[in-house]
Amino acid sequence: MLTEVTATRYVTPLREGGSLPGIVEADDLGTYVMKFTGAGQGRKTLVAEVICGQLARRLGLRIPELVRMQLDPVIGLSEPDQEVQELLKASGGLNLGMDYLPGSIGFDPLAYQVGPEEAGRIVWFDAVINNVDRSWRNPNMLVWHGDVWLIDHGATMIWHHNWPGARASAAKPYNASDHVLASFGPDIASAAAELAPLVTEELLTEVTADVPDEWLVDEPGFDSTDALRRAYVEPLLARAGTIHERITLDAPTTNGPSRAPGWLADRLTPGARTTRRTANEQSVKDGGQ
Repeated sequence: MLTEVTATRYVTPLREGGSLPGIVEADDLGTYVMKFTGAGQGRKTLVAEVICGQLARRLGLRIPELVRMQLDPVIGLSEPDQEVQELLKASGGLNLGMDYLPGSIGFDPLAYQVGPEEAGRIVWFDAVINNVDRSWRNPNMLVWHGDVWLIDHGATMIWHHNWPGARASAAKPYNASDHVLASFGPDIASAAAELAPLVTEELLTEVTADVPDEWLVDEPGFDSTDALRRAYVEPLLARAGTIHERITLDAPTTNGPSRAPGWLADRLTPGARTTRRTANEQSVKDGGQ
């Protein structure tokens, strides 16, 4: 189970992403990047962060430590930004924290070299979780103390946004042509040989158990949180065994749009920062569509 801490001070928002995460201090004297349940992407983004982040850590990939983070919106009363105020008010209770890596910088493929072995492990992992958001446009990697760290896994496992079509969606190949590490000659075969045997039903069951029940309740089509957790295990287990045979590495696009589905690309756009409340208000204006 993830360690639980309580946010004690809201430091500053991070405006690079669409969900407007913030840097906060906690009662364990640690500093974290908090991701909020009240963000427009909703709790499924946090579910994906936990499952994929914990899986990566268990496979030996570098991911900042994740924690459960309790938030009292009162800590943001002095924040002058109305958008941040609304986000904090919509996110009281349990949220997700990611260990803040002070002094880290964004990964630049022109400035940093990654060996074929490490590149292969990261590309293979992203193929398993169907990560549509680690491209040259938006690497979602940091360099800290000379090492590459993976962050931001909210735009993964897109099949969990449409469970009736999950089996067909999870069976699709993975196009890594625009992956930020595609040009480093990723050794995908070696990565699969090393990592695929580690992705067992037992491991995935342990990883999904780290997702708080509060983020899984009331999912249409499931009568319990345990049933929903099993639904996450099945596609990941299937993909881990065979996805290396269905990874495409063609010439990357040079000026094309994101490969993410349109509905997801909209959510990943930096300007698409809406809290759940404002998203609901817009739905009412649009006639509930």
